[in-house]
Amino acid sequence: MERMYKVLKTEGRAKRAVMETVHGTIQTPVFMNVGTVAAIKGAVSTVDLHDLKTQVELSNTYHLHVRTGDKVIKQLGGLHKFMNWDKPILTDSGGFQVFSLAGLRKIKEEGVYFHSHIDGAKIFMGPEESMQIQSNLASTIAMAFDECPSAVAERRYVEDSVARTTRWLERCKKEMNRLNGLEDTINKQQLLFGINQGAIFDDIRIEHAKRISEMDLDGYAVGGLAVGETHEQMYHVLEEVVPYLPQDKPTYLMGVGTPANILEGVERGIDFFDCVYPSRNGRHGHLYTNHGKINLFNEKYKLDTRPIEEGCQCPTCKHYSRAYIRHLLKAKEMLGMRLCVQHNLYFYNEMMEEIREALDEGRFKAYKKQKLENMATPLE
Repeated sequence: MERMYKVLKTEGRAKRAVMETVHGTIQTPVFMNVGTVAAIKGAVSTVDLHDLKTQVELSNTYHLHVRTGDKVIKQLGGLHKFMNWDKPILTDSGGFQVFSLAGLRKIKEEGVYFHSHIDGAKIFMGPEESMQIQSNLASTIAMAFDECPSAVAERRYVEDSVARTTRWLERCKKEMNRLNGLEDTINKQQLLFGINQGAIFDDIRIEHAKRISEMDLDGYAVGGLAVGETHEQMYHVLEEVVPYLPQDKPTYLMGVGTPANILEGVERGIDFFDCVYPSRNGRHGHLYTNHGKINLFNEKYKLDTRPIEEGCQCPTCKHYSRAYIRHLLKAKEMLGMRLCVQHNLYFYNEMMEEIREALDEGRFKAYKKQKLENMATPLE
């Protein structure tokens, strides 16, 4: 396979790279917009995503499996055709649900037994099933099936969990190779990313990073962060672990995070990010700006005719005032949520563009310092 990921520039550990996929080119560092059930929450369509500078959309394996069903989506031509999206899609493996649905599952060597959070139906998902579901969805990048232990789990539990995740990864790779060779597979060039785990134990993380690096996968994620540890602990883990992951492969920090988290992650060598914050916060009227977050429910915006952020080129800021959007939110009109989510996604994607430009020009450190200072200094 030809080199699909190429580092163009570095500044310290920060990487500026480009990744070629069967569904188009990804410029990194990149923020992936989260569309859990093949839709961005907040009534944002895939047509909108183009205007919001989205490069990669992320959907959830477990949720699409239990509702509508991956086999139905395969019959309809795969996720790209189903949701009318012509750029890369990453599907997570269902592994995070092993963590988030702790009350509804049992973990065994063969895989995980769930009760559906929708109707209580029994579900089994192991490495092979996760790969089969993701193959049916025909995403660009499939994530390996893993267990995400809590950041505060005991050492012995984490050791056992990480060892099992490694065994599961070997099964994922084998099954992915088999699926990509089948005649009726929609995307025969589906990529597989492995996931580093180990909670906040440096030595377990590093040993696991070394082990999975030997498997020569298409990319590597750092998982199991933003699940109970402090920001300082998260940054420390990245500093310790990322140097042990292949530098000629993309690195993905799963489920993180705030604009500040992203800037810190880039500095420590991360290429890919995803997080529900921009859409979740947007739906509650919390909006990101270059001078910190604002809450449109505040009374002071009642007569404010300015856009969310002066100079912002997002579809919302070009056309609507804070006062009008606040009115929509107070009236519980869906349009209010939609306009807020559009702004937040644009803000994130625009920030990633600025990060790439700063890396191209060798001024990322100065850009990061200025950006963090600005975001800590409200204009009002």
